[in-house]
Amino acid sequence: MTPLSEYLLSLADDRLILGHRLSEWCGHAPILEEDIALSNIALDCIGQATFLYEIAAEAEGNVRTPDRMVYFREAIEYRNLLLVEQPNGDFARTIVRQFLYDAFGISLYDRLQTSSYAPLAAVAQKAHKELRYHFRHSSQWMLRLGDGTDESIQRTQHALNELWQYTDEMFIGGFPAEEVIGSGAAIDPRTLRTGWRNSVDTILSRTALTLPEKDIRMQSGGRNGRHTEHLGHLLTEMQSVARSYPEITW
Repeated sequence: MTPLSEYLLSLADDRLILGHRLSEWCGHAPILEEDIALSNIALDCIGQATFLYEIAAEAEGNVRTPDRMVYFREAIEYRNLLLVEQPNGDFARTIVRQFLYDAFGISLYDRLQTSSYAPLAAVAQKAHKELRYHFRHSSQWMLRLGDGTDESIQRTQHALNELWQYTDEMFIGGFPAEEVIGSGAAIDPRTLRTGWRNSVDTILSRTALTLPEKDIRMQSGGRNGRHTEHLGHLLTEMQSVARSYPEITW
């Protein structure tokens, strides 16, 4: 695997795992309109992941198909952020997870539109349009839940307190490799922190929510294959059919 293909794989893994988590809401959302909205966002995420896996496969020389990348890797081989693999929990927790990632994703894919690697720039141009909607959706729900009833504020604050520990990983240096950043193909994640924080602060300032920044031990490791137990359970479910019939052609 080349440094470029590993970077592309990490982008694809983020979108796939988040999309799978959102798909778990199908038929279970609190209102019908939201059931449809979350399902559509899940489809967007998985569609973006499909394109990213295709160009990742090309970048590593087509030694694996996109399907094999998805269904026949172990958890330790996945490169997604820890944030996106966290369980849905209640509706507030899902929205907080989505909001924290969307604020990062919209900035990342905005910058990736100018990637020197043309296939990635093309995917980013399409994905950024969809991410703008995703961020608007999650932001509106943060405002409604974070400035709503006592219970909605309490649940949303609890989710924010629990998920904040996974946010620092989005901006840690060392991944992608410096050569991929230097070539202009990738974005240095450290340069995205200020814009992300401004987006988060702008929304939270209009709510009763506060950031849990004191005495928080930040978690990381997803980019290096060190995941929480939750990813293993997710992959067991997601990969079960393909692994039961590995030679079948769909």
